[in-house]
Amino acid sequence: MNPIIETLKEHNVSDEQVHALFSAFLENPMLAMAQIQQLGIPPEKLQQLMALVMTQPNLIKEAAESLGINAEQVEQAKQQFKNQ
Repeated sequence: MNPIIETLKEHNVSDEQVHALFSAFLENPMLAMAQIQQLGIPPEKLQQLMALVMTQPNLIKEAAESLGINAEQVEQAKQQFKNQ
């Protein structure tokens, strides 16, 4: 299992929250970083998780893909929203 998802699951983050978080990571990483801080993860674990995200950004893409979230679909949705 992806270490980011594993850490989130250890702290009882729901599947919906995980999915929303990784969608946010692909769309707006800064917003996702703010969201992750609001999940009730203890500070020491949160710091480890943030370090993991910052040093291995490929894990975000891998986790998103494992959740069925496609970066291209996120981009298409953003463009569609802008065109309305």
